[in-house]
Amino acid sequence: MSASLAPECNEVKERYDACFLKWYSEKYLRGNAKADDNECTNLFKDYKNCLQVALKERGIDKLLDEAREDSKENDALHMKRK
Repeated sequence: MSASLAPECNEVKERYDACFLKWYSEKYLRGNAKADDNECTNLFKDYKNCLQVALKERGIDKLLDEAREDSKENDALHMKRK
């Protein structure tokens, strides 16, 4: 498993990765779970929160917001359902 973008989030990312890989291989791929029935959701939320704090502390959150805003029109064009 790879390290987190923010070293301070490595531990929670490792817990989430381990949980997700186990759920995916032992339950989802065998048809014993649905995508929205993921027992690792709380770990993912913890990791996401850790990343959001780290990105904000580094000022990267603003860059991401700007990039998302700049690509809205292009995304809308390419994400249309056919």
